[in-house]
Amino acid sequence: MNFLRGVMGGQQSSGVQPSGAETIQKLCDRVASSTLLDDRRDAVRALKSLSKKYRLEVGTQAMDHLLNVLQTDRADSEIIGYALDTLYNILSNDAEEAAESEEENPQAQTDDLGVQFTEMFIKQQENVTILLSILEEFDFHVRWPGVKLLTCLLKQQGPQVQQIILVSPMGVSRLMDLLDDSREVIRNDGLLLLQQLTKSNAAIQKIVAFENAFERLLDIITEEGNSDGGIVVEDCLLLLQNLLKYNNSNQNFFKEGSYIQRMKPWFEVGDDNSGWSAQKVTNLHLMLQLVRVLVSPGNPPGATSSCQKFMYQCGLLQQLCIILMATGVPADILTETINTVSEVIRGSQVNQDYFASVNAPSNPPRPAIVVLLMSMVNERQPFVLRCAVLYCFQCFLYKNQKGQGEIVATLLPSTIDATSLSAGQLLCGGLFSTDSLSNWCAAVALAHALLENSTQKEQLLRVQLATSIGNPPVSLLQQCTNILAQGSKVQTRVGLLMLLCTWLTNCPIAVTHFLHNASNVPFLTAQISENLGEEEQLVQGLCALLLGICIYYNDNSLESNTKEKLKQLIEKRIGKEIFTEKLGFITKHEFYSKAAQKPQPSFSSPDHMMFDHEFTKLVKELEGKTPVYIFLYLKLSEGFITSYLQL
Repeated sequence: MNFLRGVMGGQQSSGVQPSGAETIQKLCDRVASSTLLDDRRDAVRALKSLSKKYRLEVGTQAMDHLLNVLQTDRADSEIIGYALDTLYNILSNDAEEAAESEEENPQAQTDDLGVQFTEMFIKQQENVTILLSILEEFDFHVRWPGVKLLTCLLKQQGPQVQQIILVSPMGVSRLMDLLDDSREVIRNDGLLLLQQLTKSNAAIQKIVAFENAFERLLDIITEEGNSDGGIVVEDCLLLLQNLLKYNNSNQNFFKEGSYIQRMKPWFEVGDDNSGWSAQKVTNLHLMLQLVRVLVSPGNPPGATSSCQKFMYQCGLLQQLCIILMATGVPADILTETINTVSEVIRGSQVNQDYFASVNAPSNPPRPAIVVLLMSMVNERQPFVLRCAVLYCFQCFLYKNQKGQGEIVATLLPSTIDATSLSAGQLLCGGLFSTDSLSNWCAAVALAHALLENSTQKEQLLRVQLATSIGNPPVSLLQQCTNILAQGSKVQTRVGLLMLLCTWLTNCPIAVTHFLHNASNVPFLTAQISENLGEEEQLVQGLCALLLGICIYYNDNSLESNTKEKLKQLIEKRIGKEIFTEKLGFITKHEFYSKAAQKPQPSFSSPDHMMFDHEFTKLVKELEGKTPVYIFLYLKLSEGFITSYLQL
């Protein structure tokens, strides 16, 4: 305080300490009126020292003076550095600084101050422009606080500051130069700045990409040791994610620039998978997410398939499969690797064929698909891992009739190998186990082996299961309905009903087999007509859908269960209105809407696993044949045209 008393003059002799506001006012007067640079510099340095404790006072009284310093005293790097540091202190809502400020000055309203002062700062756009020009200075004491201040502005008022930078000549280019700074602290803080700059702004993302960002970032990642690198690698990966996610133009540029092959070394993790650091786990997790960004099912189909092709050609898929089958890999990395491989192979015949050929390094070797399915139907495995395996299996079968045939073949009598465990055996084991989650996963997995594949639907009708010694075998189709009739858990029954609906859709011979068993239709009508609780409504809705499919795809080959007789049965036993009401329970269910959003199974808990994404598409397809659920209502009505007009 001796220095401040000297600055104020006259206060020392009176014995009265000046208030913070008075001190700051006098310092501001000196910054504004002093003709000597040394005086102004000392005053700005004093403001800096007070700016954390008296954030509100310095912000309200000194901001204009500090901005004026940035314009008029550019030649003196020391005063510019002090001014930038002071502005950062009053604009930043940094947690540690805020806590320090509140402890020393309880009246400081730190929550909103940063936003309010930032609004004041950017009200004049030239303030941001001046800051951009200051960043061209090489002096460390100017450039580093300038980087931190601009990052702070972007955190507080991102969209507004982004727009100012976007229209500023060479604004983005100046910031890209930070990545080439030889001083690591500036380069690293430059990465944080660019992260904020590129958030949710496609235009800036494109400019940054065309400023050679991919090359520079990949170079830094390599220099830092790929997945073994520190937090700098994490920052580079987060910036890459900003540039690529939801930006098809940048994704195409990344692919065309041959950058996909530069990702392969990221996943060369070596044989020793023990003792992974937390940073390595974080880095590898982000690296896997970046691969998924490029092959996301939400991308344009052509772009995804092109990236999938490159990933196979450069050996990236092969490298991921090595991690998939390795031992000692942390559980969360293994789960994300499975999800990543899923999307790299989804809908790509070449990649799916390669995946089918991958074997686990066991003795004897087992196909990767079998090893993964063993985890899916094992109730001791983590829930998220089981979901990931299911997704991988679904992606393997997606638009893959060859793969579907191979899976169904493992269930057929002529191809079963009693000496080895097969995918079909595991699915049957899961389908009829006592674990409802295994039941559901196995049913959904088997349904994916039948999607849009009439041949395999008919082939699966040949599958016979041994139930108990002395009793004749029963068909897989009938065993599914037997379990339904036993009143198992809701999750189990929903899974089985989705399998049956998928199986019978567009397959008249499967419908005939189902109707041939005299107990199946009475069971369905009893389920639909009963007045059951809310938990059972979903099962009732699916039973109604299955019965409707039996009408819609009925070829009338069974005298006892023709279309007309089934219509009459519904009218007498259930009633059209109740029937259509029960059908409506399906699409009204909250879990249905969530499952319809994306292909990957995403459930907060096992109890929420009710609907499969592809099944929601099947329901929508059935709706599309005529208006919504009334397609069945119309089919049930004797006069199609009359009913349609009445509706």
